[in-house]
Amino acid sequence: MLDLRTAAGRLARVPLRAVAPGGSPVTRALIVGCCLVFALGPLSGLRPPHGGADAVLAAQTGYFERWGVIPEELWSGSGRALLTPLTALFVHGSWLHLLGNMLFLHVFGAMTEERMGRTGFLLFYLGCGSLALVAYAAAHAASDQTLVGASGAISAVLGAFLYLFPRARVTSLLPFLFFVPLRFPAWIVLVFWFVLQWLAVRDAGGSGPGVAHLAHVAGFVLGFLYAWGRRRWADRVKTPAAATEGENQP
Repeated sequence: MLDLRTAAGRLARVPLRAVAPGGSPVTRALIVGCCLVFALGPLSGLRPPHGGADAVLAAQTGYFERWGVIPEELWSGSGRALLTPLTALFVHGSWLHLLGNMLFLHVFGAMTEERMGRTGFLLFYLGCGSLALVAYAAAHAASDQTLVGASGAISAVLGAFLYLFPRARVTSLLPFLFFVPLRFPAWIVLVFWFVLQWLAVRDAGGSGPGVAHLAHVAGFVLGFLYAWGRRRWADRVKTPAAATEGENQP
């Protein structure tokens, strides 16, 4: 499963704030949507299924299999499975999984949305998040383990944020310094995060199930490249300013 709380723990820091965000309705809607989906699902404990432990486990398993990505099914060509890279972005495995992901989205999503625009940010989030899950599924095509969570999409947000706001200040708590809040430039925090994800991918050696660090890496790279390409494209299509009257006249 995708889980940014593990990544946060490996970093020994919890990001709290970049700068005060302005209007970010898409970011807020995504957070609310993920929370509602989790609250209405069988893992929240708010609506427990009838029956004993076996019934609860069966409900949870069926929930993951219906809405999560199962790599071997994704590549089988099933029409239903082809939609799961999108639906899995709104499914989480526990309260901690959900809250960890939403914290990262809250910290880095608002400013990224303001720069990209509402529609652009929504399409970017859903597209890169889905592609990150597909990338992980491609690397573990024979796996029957279910992938869920928004970490791939949020990793893409982190990658875009690094390109767009490298000097923004991020307030963090450092457990090994007794949770003293310190502020760092975003490029230090995010590059450090990416390096740890990459090292985790190498340590895993393609073993598959667990925290999908490869989806984190794929999402981050996709987000960074998207922001870079979008900026380059915008620079190319800019129209030169029209000459004022009498200027450059024969």
